[in-house]
Amino acid sequence: MPQEIGPAGRRAPGELESEVLGVLWAAGAPATAATVRDGLTGEPAYTTVLTILSRLYDKGLVGRERAGRGYRYAPVRDEAGHVAAGMCALLDKGADRGAVLARFVAQLPTADERLLGQLLRDHLAD
Repeated sequence: MPQEIGPAGRRAPGELESEVLGVLWAAGAPATAATVRDGLTGEPAYTTVLTILSRLYDKGLVGRERAGRGYRYAPVRDEAGHVAAGMCALLDKGADRGAVLARFVAQLPTADERLLGQLLRDHLAD
């Protein structure tokens, strides 16, 4: 989902990386830097998009394959997998895992709490 650009024309830290990933998820197939740039808001420089894609590659968040003199990029996980990995990384930062999980569940809307319960039941039944 495109994000608004701030008054100085700059995005918040990490926002362009998130937007690039969003473009790649929406593409549904490996995409060139030019294709990614076309899907971004604010018309960032082509070299900026290349830098972001290179950083995402170095972080292991996207893979790449040769396409002529350049590359086509694709996310290594779908959006749900990416968000879940981030949630796990945050959970690992807490000193008391049980307390963090309890607080998380307590803050969920009722419908999400029910969904989580059903997912856990289904997972434990496997």
